[in-house]
Amino acid sequence: MDFVEYAGKQILAAAGLAIPRGIHCTTAEDVVDAVRILGPSAIKAQVPIGKRGKAGGIKLVGDETEARSAAGQILGMSIGGYRVPSVLVEQKAAISREFYAAVMNDTAARQPLVLFSAEGGMDIEELAQSRPEAICRIAVDIEKGLDARQVGAALAAVDLGAQRDAVAELLVRLYEVYLQRDAELVEINPLAVLADGSLVALDCKFRIDDSAAFRQTEQLAQGTPEPRSELEARGAELGFKYIELDGEVGLLANGAGLTMTTMDVIAHCGGRAANFLEIGGDAYTKATPALELVLANPKVKSLVVNFCGAFARTDVMTQGVVDAWATLRPTVPVFFSIHGTGEEEAVAILQQHLGIEPYDRMEDAVQAAVEAAR
Repeated sequence: MDFVEYAGKQILAAAGLAIPRGIHCTTAEDVVDAVRILGPSAIKAQVPIGKRGKAGGIKLVGDETEARSAAGQILGMSIGGYRVPSVLVEQKAAISREFYAAVMNDTAARQPLVLFSAEGGMDIEELAQSRPEAICRIAVDIEKGLDARQVGAALAAVDLGAQRDAVAELLVRLYEVYLQRDAELVEINPLAVLADGSLVALDCKFRIDDSAAFRQTEQLAQGTPEPRSELEARGAELGFKYIELDGEVGLLANGAGLTMTTMDVIAHCGGRAANFLEIGGDAYTKATPALELVLANPKVKSLVVNFCGAFARTDVMTQGVVDAWATLRPTVPVFFSIHGTGEEEAVAILQQHLGIEPYDRMEDAVQAAVEAAR
């Protein structure tokens, strides 16, 4: 789950990291009052997405009149699929230098990765491509942790001047935030050096690992869920992991891995999946609402049902789909692939109730569904 800048900065502040003086506002009148208190300020759209400035979601104002105008332009606008419900009004800072700092998951190395660059304030992805040597990378042994000496050694070649010790201490604290909050990403860009030499986080991206939600229940209340379509919201209410896609081939499969594999095969055969929906575990007992959800997408022109049984029995899952078919009576063509425990019984169920023969190979079932969708 992603957090807006304001919520992320509160997490940083709780860890002892400096943030600018700011006021969170939800109305234009609140923004005017905030600028009256803070003076010249930056008004920043609070949505959990980058490049807000390029989208017109960040404006600098010098007085209350400019503040009212900027608030009217930003509040309610849409950025990256998010409607802007609030803004952060922050006092302008006297910046002498900008750095970049982050801690994130390195999925390839399966360990945390600390990043630092003396060239902050710019797109880190662009910097990584054009000048990768400008980014210092510190791989962290999760069992040993991170200390200032390790950071200091990694930063030895970076020109930090009088800020060297402060940067090292900040990166250690940032790693502690990452660790204690079960984060996937904690990013400060820019990390500003002010005229007095102090370090201040001018922006913050913060993302929590959803699988650790049970440990971060209080913190998650401040997070921003990803925008959901009407069908995705309905799926969540039913307890399904459902994602609506742009394709025409509907999909039911047991288990996330098999579902994603089937989606890959659909793409390989020249088609496009209309959804992700796995009905593994006890979800197969909800075959009727699952099938109804998939077919509620008007783009669906055909359906693939792919079951592979190990511990789960394919005949039980197939019976659930057959019962759902009898209830809903859909008209789209359906193509089955069934293998594993209970396979013979599942085939008999299909033959008896739907008059359908499953395909021997998953690829053949998918190819038939792709062609039918055309």
